[in-house]
Amino acid sequence: MKSGFSAVLAVCFLLLAALPGSSKELPSSVGRKISTFELRDSTGKPRSLADFAEKKIVVVAFLGVECPLVKLYVDRLEALSKEFGSQGVSFLGVNSNQQDSLAEIQHFVRTNAVHFPLLKDPGNIVADQFSATRTPEVFVLDEKRVVRYQGRIDDQYTYGIQRPRIEHDYLRECLQELLAGKAVATPSTETVGCHIGRVFKSQKDSGVTYSKQISRILQSRCVECHRPNEIGPFSLTEYDEVVGWAEMIAEVVSEQRMPPWHANPKHGDFVNDVRLTKEQKQQIFDWVDAGAPQGNPDDLPKPRAFTQGWRIPKPDLVIYMDDKPFQVPAKGEVKYQYFKVNPGFKKDMWVRAAECQPGNRAVVHHIIVAVLPPGGRFAGSIGGLQSDWLAATAPGGQAMILRDGMAKKIPAGSQLIFQMHYTPTGIPQEDRSSIGLVFTEEENVKQVVATQKAVNTKIHIPAGAENHPEESWYLFRKNSLMLAMFPHMHLRGKAFRYTAIYPDGEKEILLDVPQYDFNWQNAYAFRQPKLMPAGTKLHCEARFDNSENNLANPDPTHAVSWGDQTWDEMMIGYFDVVLADQNLIQERLDAKNKPSRVDAFLAAEKRGDVVISDELRSLARKAAGSEEAFERFALALQKLAPQLDRLGVTAVDGKKLKVVVAAQDSKLRLAVGGRGISIDANFSRLAAYTEKAAGAAIANQDVSKVRAPDMKFMGRVFHSSVHIPITWEGNPATVNFWSRERNAFPPAAIKIFEEIMAEALQAGE
Repeated sequence: MKSGFSAVLAVCFLLLAALPGSSKELPSSVGRKISTFELRDSTGKPRSLADFAEKKIVVVAFLGVECPLVKLYVDRLEALSKEFGSQGVSFLGVNSNQQDSLAEIQHFVRTNAVHFPLLKDPGNIVADQFSATRTPEVFVLDEKRVVRYQGRIDDQYTYGIQRPRIEHDYLRECLQELLAGKAVATPSTETVGCHIGRVFKSQKDSGVTYSKQISRILQSRCVECHRPNEIGPFSLTEYDEVVGWAEMIAEVVSEQRMPPWHANPKHGDFVNDVRLTKEQKQQIFDWVDAGAPQGNPDDLPKPRAFTQGWRIPKPDLVIYMDDKPFQVPAKGEVKYQYFKVNPGFKKDMWVRAAECQPGNRAVVHHIIVAVLPPGGRFAGSIGGLQSDWLAATAPGGQAMILRDGMAKKIPAGSQLIFQMHYTPTGIPQEDRSSIGLVFTEEENVKQVVATQKAVNTKIHIPAGAENHPEESWYLFRKNSLMLAMFPHMHLRGKAFRYTAIYPDGEKEILLDVPQYDFNWQNAYAFRQPKLMPAGTKLHCEARFDNSENNLANPDPTHAVSWGDQTWDEMMIGYFDVVLADQNLIQERLDAKNKPSRVDAFLAAEKRGDVVISDELRSLARKAAGSEEAFERFALALQKLAPQLDRLGVTAVDGKKLKVVVAAQDSKLRLAVGGRGISIDANFSRLAAYTEKAAGAAIANQDVSKVRAPDMKFMGRVFHSSVHIPITWEGNPATVNFWSRERNAFPPAAIKIFEEIMAEALQAGE
C-alpha cells in the first residue's frame, strides 16, 4: 500500500476530488490594469499594492488555509519568492475566504514558514477586483500592474492526482519571460483548486436552509471525517465554516466525487454506502443557488456524538508504535518502517473494534498492524482461517467495527508489529502513530474474523497498456461468510471486480469498482454477510492503465510488475471472513457439560480398559520406518489416550534441534508447524531433555511454567507434555507427547507411554 505522493494530497482531498469548472467562474483578468488596494496582513499591519511600486513584477497569489492544493503549493511559492526576489519580483498572498479567521491565517503563516505577506480580504473585495475564483490561483502583474498571467502555478497537482514530474512550469516560465522582456507564451491557464469562500446574499424565503436540511445531510454523510481532529482538512459541523465551502460542496456532489464511493450500484448491498440520494443532491444545489441561507438555528439537529479523535467507541487500550517519534526526512523515499510492541497480554484478547491512528496525517500514507504470537510465527490459523492483519488504515480507509458476536483474536503473549509507510512532504516531520483497541469478553465471541486475500504476485503490465487485465483466485474450502471486501492496487489501478463462482457453476458479481481510485482505499461491507459454500471460487479481476492517458502514471514507457513502491504495482483482493458453521459459544457450553478427555481416560483406566494391545505394540515397533507408519502408530495411541493431541520426535543435529516427524491434525500444524522446523539447540528445553536417562519420562502438567523459548512457543497451544529421551538415527532425541488439556497425563498415561516406547526402542535395537 504505498503512495508516491504526499499524504496531504491522498488523505485530505475529502471535498476536492472534483473536475474543474463552475457556472459561476468569473471572466479572465489578463490585460486588465489592477488599481491599488489596501488590506491588513496576518499581523494586522496595513499593506498596499502601492508599497511595491519599485518592484518590476508583483505576483499575487490567492490562498486558503485549509485547501489541500494550497498546502501542497505553499512551499513552492515560498521557494519561487526567494529565487526571484533579487530580480525585482515580489510575492503577495491574499486570503478571501469568509471561513478563514485571522487566527487561522496566522497559524498557517507560522506553521508553513511563509515569509511573503499574506493579507486578509474581508468581503472578497480584492478577489472580485482580480476576478479570482479559486485557491491557489496566481496573478502576475508587470511594472504597470497589468495582469500578464492568470492561472495555475504549474501542472503537477490536480484533483486527487499528482503527475510524477512538472510538465509545464507556468509561473516560473512567465517570470523568466517577463524579466527577459519577452511576451508571455501562456498568459492564462485553467485554475484548479478550492472555490474561494465568498460572502453570499441569501434568500430569506428559501425552502432549503442549513439548519433544516443541509446540516442533516452533512451529519449523515460527511462529519464523521470532517470534524475537529479527524482526517478531513476542515470541519463541516458549524454554519460559519460550511458556508465558505458551499460552492465547493455543490461542485463535488454534482461530479459525484463526494462522498467517496466507487462501487457500481448494480451489484451488492453495502451497509457503509455513503452515496447521496437524488433528493439530497438537489437540496444541496437549491441551497447554494439560494445563497446558502442559515435558516433558524432552532431547527438544527442534535449534534452527533463521537469519541474525540476516534471513529470507534472509546478505546479500552491505545498502543503506540514506539516510545519516541520516528523522524521523517523532508525528501526522498522512506522504506517501510517496522515497529515491534509488546502490549503485555497475559491472556487471549478478543478485539471487536480497532482503529489505526496516524500521529501525523501529513506523512503517514498507511499503517498495517499484524499479530506476532509467542515463538515468532505470525498469526496464521485462527479457527482454521488465515489472517493477514489485525487492523489497517490507508487513504479513505475505515475503522474496524465488527458485528455483535464477532471478534479478532490476539493470543496471550503476542506482540504487535506496526508496518508504517511514510511519504515526505518537503519539510522534516515526525510521527508517533498508534492503534486503539476495543475488547470483548471471550464468552461473547461466537465467530472469529480473519482477513484473507486473493492475490496475484506474478502480474506484468506492458508499457503503454491502457486496459491491461490481471486476475487472482481464492478457494473456500469450508462454508464461510464474507463480511467485507477491500480491493487494492497502486497508481495504475483502473478497475476491480470480485465474482463468486459457486459449486453449481452459478456466478455472482459481489463487487464491481469500474473507476478505481488509489486515493480512497474503501472497504465495502455487506449489509448481510454473504455465504460462500465450501468449494466456491472467488475470482478477482483487475484492469491497469499504464498509458500516458493516466496522469498519475509514474512512467508509461516501462513495463510494471509486483512491488511495494508506488511505481510498482499490486493486485490484491482482500476480504474479511468467518466460518459459517462456527459457534464458539455453543462449543464452550458443550465442552463445559462434556467430561474432559482426561476424565474419560481415567474412567477407562479404572474399568481396566486401558491395555496396550498386540496391534499397538506392532505399530510401535514399525513407527520409525516411515512418516505413514508413525502416523498410524499415533492414531492408535490416541484411541488408548484420547487426551493426546500431538506426537512428535525432535532430535539434536549439531547445533540445531529439529522436528524430524510429527503427527497432529491440520489446524495444529498451521498453528505450531511440523516436520522440518529447526531452532538453536542452545535455547531449547527439548534439547536439554535428550541428556536425561533414556526411556525415562519427563512430565510437564503445565507447559506455561517451563521458561524456555521452544516451550513458550508450544505453550500457546498445548498445556501438558511428556518427553521420553531416545536415540533417533544416531542423534540424541526425545519423543514428545502434547495435549491441549491441563494436567492431561496422570501416572497411568505416563506409564503407558514409557512402556510403548520401550517396545519401540527394543525393536530399533
